[in-house]
Amino acid sequence: MSNNSTPYWTAFYTKPRNEKKASERLRKSGFEMYCPIRTVLKQWSDRKKKVQEPIFTSYVFAKVDEAQRLEILFDHAIVNSVFWLGKPVVIRDSEMEEIRQFLDEHPDAQPQKRNFREGDDVLVNSGPLSGQSGAIAHIRGNRAYLFIPNLGMALSAEVGLVHLQKVG
Repeated sequence: MSNNSTPYWTAFYTKPRNEKKASERLRKSGFEMYCPIRTVLKQWSDRKKKVQEPIFTSYVFAKVDEAQRLEILFDHAIVNSVFWLGKPVVIRDSEMEEIRQFLDEHPDAQPQKRNFREGDDVLVNSGPLSGQSGAIAHIRGNRAYLFIPNLGMALSAEVGLVHLQKVG
């Protein structure tokens, strides 16, 4: 966010099961919104039905300037902005386009929840420590603190869970 009037993509938390309605309502109010959905077959005791559900539960994306971001927060289905390092998260246009292209090419894609626990052996698959392996010392929020044996000593590093994959 270099200046307050430059539009940027950002993410918002929504109330549970309000992603589609909030996105559509805000779109009708003139905001550029993105709420990727997929069609899934749901099974009830008496029937099966194809339903559309959001790929990212409790998230919607919007291209806004700072004033628009604050305006979106007044919508009753929006809980808060998603923050990174104390500021509203900024998602590059290229990243949003990659998400759209990937979902267009793979309409059945499903987000994967990663269940990491202390002691898990992991490999850092992206970011500055890419290629390093270590063990999770502890987890706080969406960050893991790793012990990485390197050059005969243990290095402790804070790494986002999205950059990790389990090994073994």
